[in-house]
Amino acid sequence: MFSKYLRLIGLGLATLSITLLFSFNFTATAQQPLTVTLVSYAVTQSAYSKIIPKFTAEWKKKTGQNVVFRQSYAGSGTQTKAIINGLEADVAALALAGDTKKVEKAGLIKPGWESRAPNNAIVTKSVMTFITREKGVKPRKWSDLVNENVKVITANPKTSGGAQWNFLGLWGSVALNGGTEAQARSFVERIYGNIPVPQLPKDAREASDVFYKRGRGNVLLNYENEAILAKKKGSKVPFYVPTDYNISIDNPVAVVDKNVDKHGTRKVAEAFVQFLFTPEAQREFASVGFRSTNPQVAKEFASQYPAVKKLVTVKDFGGWGEIQSQFFADKAIFDQINRKRG
Repeated sequence: MFSKYLRLIGLGLATLSITLLFSFNFTATAQQPLTVTLVSYAVTQSAYSKIIPKFTAEWKKKTGQNVVFRQSYAGSGTQTKAIINGLEADVAALALAGDTKKVEKAGLIKPGWESRAPNNAIVTKSVMTFITREKGVKPRKWSDLVNENVKVITANPKTSGGAQWNFLGLWGSVALNGGTEAQARSFVERIYGNIPVPQLPKDAREASDVFYKRGRGNVLLNYENEAILAKKKGSKVPFYVPTDYNISIDNPVAVVDKNVDKHGTRKVAEAFVQFLFTPEAQREFASVGFRSTNPQVAKEFASQYPAVKKLVTVKDFGGWGEIQSQFFADKAIFDQINRKRG
């Protein structure tokens, strides 16, 4: 009888041990952090370094789940190719909708991604700016860039979304501002022919290094947000935002459907995209130089951003499909102009 009692106790302890072990393993599994991969273009890193900790803290508070972000930053064109070729981004925050459309065309993002986020998925805006040196030329309008003394630095639009915006800004300053396409081509050819480096930088970050660290050129074409951020960090390099004409640089964000379904990260990835449009996240974008898409936040930071009299958009160029075929496809206008540089 006593031995039978001991056996029952032993069975009970064994059952308890199995239960505790199962409970421990379940808890450990439940507490494992979820990894989300954000792939973005080079100049957004300073903003996301502030936004991601805010989101992960909020997600932890709401769900009890830890989220870790893998982050990749490079030229938008380079990032687009990387995602298509196997970089498993859960969220793609690229410099232009044309690049996001390429990822969609590759079958990684479902059509209609623009409607699945606020503001047609445009998360930030910027405009073009002319960054100069403390002593030297001071271009205030686009036509000033064809002065022989002006040596422009810009990245390669075949690898950089930012450089595509630069090219469109230059072209549109003539073609969409009272001039003809022939005059626009001549204007852009003169500027690219005067670039003082044989090989165009691959992205906006490298273009900045060529200008600041290597001391090449005397005007850097760049996003307004880059100039503002540099000023906040103590730079005394002057910059000028052309306000008679400029181009609205609209930056989209999208969940990469094929990858989030593969990784089991759809819920958190979609929540992150939605978080980017909140006033909290938009203030972080605005604080580092991006023009906010949130009217309330835009009003708060209005003094930081000069108004532009004629602000054109991608639609004025016929949309990204037309832009790619006319300007940036193989043997299209940019290739023809770049070939003349030798």
